[in-house]
Amino acid sequence: MGALITLHNAGVHFGPVQALTGCQLAVQRGERVALIGGNGSGKSTLLRLMHGLVRPDTGTCTVDAQARQAMVFQRPHMLRLSALTNVALGPWLAGTRWADARQRAGDALARVSLHSEARRLASKLSGGQQQRVALARAWALTPDVLLLDEPTASLDPHAKREVEALMLDFAAQGMTLVFASHNLGQVKRLATRVVYLEQGRVLADLPMADFFNGPLPEAADVFVKGEFL
Repeated sequence: MGALITLHNAGVHFGPVQALTGCQLAVQRGERVALIGGNGSGKSTLLRLMHGLVRPDTGTCTVDAQARQAMVFQRPHMLRLSALTNVALGPWLAGTRWADARQRAGDALARVSLHSEARRLASKLSGGQQQRVALARAWALTPDVLLLDEPTASLDPHAKREVEALMLDFAAQGMTLVFASHNLGQVKRLATRVVYLEQGRVLADLPMADFFNGPLPEAADVFVKGEFL
């Protein structure tokens, strides 16, 4: 089977800023790919490129036409509606009958242990709960590929563990995960593959065990040692 997402020499710039340069990358079904690198390295832009939110200025980004995608942002936006309605809107907009979309949303909230909060305003939930609502929104769309941009960056340790457990649960269901993270411990726990970016370029792309145990390009090695200090 072919790759779900393939980048060939892809580049993106915003005005004078070159956010990505010459990116070569292929995401295979069933992988859990971690994108790491410092602030401004291109992780968020790469996720948005994969999701079709930005277009490449050079090269190509090809996505399997049969693969459904969903994306969870670092600070997900909650509509001023109940948690249930926030989740139900996605399937409904995709063509599901409203009654069925609400049922799907209830199942999704139960999946993330938030069924009891279904009627609360999503915008009034805690940060960790909102992130779980965002994961429920994604799950309700039954995606083949789930893209996550620093999904636990602003959460307390307990909420981080809950989100990580859900990510592993989703992967066990067959979802392919691509996620950006600054937390190398999290990368070790969740990823099967690690992609290191610096100044918009992919400098290392290795299986997780090889990345943390084998030789790395100097820039990646310095980054990893610095993050673990």
